[in-house]
Amino acid sequence: MKKYNSVLKYILVMITALFITGCVHDDKYGDPDLTGYECKTASYYTDPKNGFTKWTLHDLKLKPQNVAIAENAYVEAYVSSSDETGNIYKTLYVQDAPVNPTDGLTVSLDAVSLYTKFPQGSKVYIQVKDLAITTYGGVKQLGMITPAGTRVPEKEIKNRIFRDCEIRENIIPKVMTMSDMVTLNDDFIGCLIQINNVEFDARALCTQFAPNGVTVDKTIGEGWDSVNKKYLKTAAVRNSGFASFANQIVPAGKGKFVGIFSKFNSNYQMYINRVTDLDMEGDKDGDGVDEHFARLDGLTSNPCQFSANGLTVKTIAEVKQLNTAANWTEITGDFYIKAQVVANDATNNLYKYVYVEDATGGIRVNMNKLDLFLDNRFRLGKDVYIKLKGLYLKDVNGEIQIGGLFKNTSGIEQFGQVEEANMYKSFFDTNTVTRPVVATERTITSLTTADVGRWIKIKDLQFIDGDLGKTYASGNSPTNRTLEDCNGNKILLRTSVQADFGTNTDPRKATVTEIEGGKGDVYAIASIFNGTYQLWITRLSDIDLDNPRCDGSIYTPLPVLYKDDFAAGGFSTDWITVNVAGAQVWATSNQGNQSNYYAMVNGVLNNTNEDWLISKSISLVGKTKAAISFTSDVRYSGPALQVYATENYTGSPATTTWVALPAILDTNTGGFGDWVSSGNLDLSAFLGKNVRIAFKYTSTPSAAATWEIDDFKIKGQ
Repeated sequence: MKKYNSVLKYILVMITALFITGCVHDDKYGDPDLTGYECKTASYYTDPKNGFTKWTLHDLKLKPQNVAIAENAYVEAYVSSSDETGNIYKTLYVQDAPVNPTDGLTVSLDAVSLYTKFPQGSKVYIQVKDLAITTYGGVKQLGMITPAGTRVPEKEIKNRIFRDCEIRENIIPKVMTMSDMVTLNDDFIGCLIQINNVEFDARALCTQFAPNGVTVDKTIGEGWDSVNKKYLKTAAVRNSGFASFANQIVPAGKGKFVGIFSKFNSNYQMYINRVTDLDMEGDKDGDGVDEHFARLDGLTSNPCQFSANGLTVKTIAEVKQLNTAANWTEITGDFYIKAQVVANDATNNLYKYVYVEDATGGIRVNMNKLDLFLDNRFRLGKDVYIKLKGLYLKDVNGEIQIGGLFKNTSGIEQFGQVEEANMYKSFFDTNTVTRPVVATERTITSLTTADVGRWIKIKDLQFIDGDLGKTYASGNSPTNRTLEDCNGNKILLRTSVQADFGTNTDPRKATVTEIEGGKGDVYAIASIFNGTYQLWITRLSDIDLDNPRCDGSIYTPLPVLYKDDFAAGGFSTDWITVNVAGAQVWATSNQGNQSNYYAMVNGVLNNTNEDWLISKSISLVGKTKAAISFTSDVRYSGPALQVYATENYTGSPATTTWVALPAILDTNTGGFGDWVSSGNLDLSAFLGKNVRIAFKYTSTPSAAATWEIDDFKIKGQ
């Protein structure tokens, strides 16, 4: 075979190939960087002296999994994907023919910008020796088993995958229906497919493909059940928040969807190469012709374009005055408001609602959707249009709110949230940049009901003495802490136990974050509950209490003498595990918690367990104050975890004298994930001594809970 030894020759070959193969499915291609990427022809592989055996993609996928291939074999395929927009990441999808393929394949590569080396439509030869078939999410993929994972390392790609020097084809999408998405057709995973007469469901209408940096699924539907008002078939469209089209609004009409066919476990999904592959704004029958806008669910025009024609603008103060009924009030007039989002659910301290504000006041808007802050319409500081007709107002414990109606489990209609599927009818992006949120300055004594719903600032506040040393939240329910001014006027700070004021890499859960002990300014939403004013923050920076307290003192939190969050997994020599009865023992786990580990023990029904987790000895000599704290999470019914301290561990729990500690423990046995702070447990009885802390787990044949412990700290000064 002729080998090209310069970049110039590579480029000349590519130009020739482009002229030969003509039009391809891509919209455009970047200039490929061909350095180090050699092309080949079929003759190289059919030449007996090179010793290759040809396999089909089907043959390859039947090979034993998780074992490096020893045979000097190769497969021919055509690239069906393009990562040019960034929606596909470190993956090359290929199929066995450019038209009417019978097999596709997912190739896992540790490299990006693959489209510059292997543009869509390229014929490629994959030399499979030393590679391996593995399975991820129920999908077979080709990679290389390495200590870092199963992707083919970037430096190895040029030795394993080669473009054909001459052939590049137009990939014709295989037409499928969602009914075709069954196990029988899993051979097509990795192929470029086309689905006609589909639309994004109502929940996706007027939203972007994906928030910045976040991967989300959108749902497309096929066929319509007019009786039950739902799609006959649905499938997921997986969109990366790093895609160049992530911030574009999904098409609102019905038509043709083109993407890579894939699945994760039992859920079929598609990946978009480029949004220009979609024709879903007005194509009625999927033939590429925009007859007129139409949808399966009956919409006949694009609902995402806001127009004030025929509408009357209202202020928030005027909207609140519309609430006249004792139960709830339906808004029947053709009204709208334009307001700024002043607080959202970015830290989970607010849940499924935002606050919006105009010059006349603020109001809470309830929506049955998680992570509203990721939606462009509800970004902090963004102006949003809200069409009010069909929404409802209700005075909830003194606070007038906007929402919708729903039926509870007993079929009784109640006031609640605007359903996600109906949000497109009421909330519209102003397509303006975010503005700084400006707080209205108030004092505790100057607050009125007109301030409820506003983003306010109150100067020179501090937490009361009784709250010092506590965390922002504890237990299983929203927690009250009390702020006061220097005149002794008080107001409640309300915090959700689900709040996390940190980041993915630096979590700061409200249940483990200690409140500040100084004095300063507080920024918060003003709320009210049965006549009592309360505040809700959205970030820790909303409370800046760095100055001396009102009496001039400086509060210093108890320094941490010892801590262990079990983050690395496994117990260090700082801990002793003692198994008294039963087969189950204390261990560490990261299930449901990604890379963060925690201590865990669980029993099994029809068994009796007694297991101890005992800390190392910590010196409290010379200390005048000391306390411990930790977080707990429980699942399933069983005896409560017991927490003890001792100054003289004998080596056996049975012969040691223990002092019980009154820890606050999680009591929600119905699910994992609701970590509860123990509070600061006083160790005054052990000052001047050495202390060990122990967790005692028990279970019975009829009651066996799972207990998890994290964020363990011993503090003192």
